[in-house]
Amino acid sequence: MMRMLAGIVCLLNSLCAYSQSYPVKPVRLVLTLAGTDVLARVGAQRLTEAFGQAVVVDLVVGASGAIGAATVARAAPDGYTIMLTSSAQIVTRVFLSRNTPYDSVKSFTPIAKVAEAVAVVAVNPALPVASVRELIDYARRNPGRISFATSGVGTTHHLSAEMVRQLTGIEWTHVPYKSSGQVINDLYSGEVQVAFSALANLVQFANAGKVRIIAVNADARFIALANIPTVAEQLNGYERPPGWVAYFGPAGMPSAIVARLNEEIIKAMSAPEVRAKMEAIGFMVSTSTPGELADLVKRSVAITGKLVKAAGIEPE
Repeated sequence: MMRMLAGIVCLLNSLCAYSQSYPVKPVRLVLTLAGTDVLARVGAQRLTEAFGQAVVVDLVVGASGAIGAATVARAAPDGYTIMLTSSAQIVTRVFLSRNTPYDSVKSFTPIAKVAEAVAVVAVNPALPVASVRELIDYARRNPGRISFATSGVGTTHHLSAEMVRQLTGIEWTHVPYKSSGQVINDLYSGEVQVAFSALANLVQFANAGKVRIIAVNADARFIALANIPTVAEQLNGYERPPGWVAYFGPAGMPSAIVARLNEEIIKAMSAPEVRAKMEAIGFMVSTSTPGELADLVKRSVAITGKLVKAAGIEPE
């Protein structure tokens, strides 16, 4: 027993020393989503200061981020190649593409969730509704007469509307667009009555009274829209489809290095100035342990798979 305890102590000491010596050379931070470059660079700067080694951001966005994610999945699990990515690349793409070169759960080591993208539900001002509850009631009274716009089939926005349909039984028509600009233009013009979109795309139009935001599509209210409730507050059983941003590494990373990275990343995201920068571009800081992120990925896979099947979306 004493020898066993001594062995455990030696192991813990060696792991501690291993994590404290990491890193001894620059770390490559692969970024798979251009819209999170501010978040990546803020994180890289903070980690560089903490580690005394450069953390270099490498934007690899080909194939909607799949090339960057696959690059990290194939890298050596030594902590010198990590990535900042979103649930769209890690989870959703697996259900939308027949040729995704990685597995959501098996190919990566979860390090830390850091943020959630703030999305909203907005309507054309001519639509006589001021809340999700009123929108659902209106849709029930006018089956098939409401169109909702999103930035594409299988996006978080599309799956959010699909969950509303499943929970309420309303009949409405999905109009997918290739760009958020088209979504906003047609919502403003009245070509569509409802839009599920990122807040950053809508905020200036909402401030000008050209569109009306009726709900925040996030896990919690957003500080800049404190008086606007979430979808879940207005619809029992609603759980927002995944819309998070997180750090991952290749599968098999040493736990000591994962713990060190998590500690420094969480510390960086906790700084008030970092939170302010994230909120300014439409993100809420929301952090996790590696274990919590692992559970979140599994939950996200389950939710997304169910919604994709219910919506009849076939992988391409």
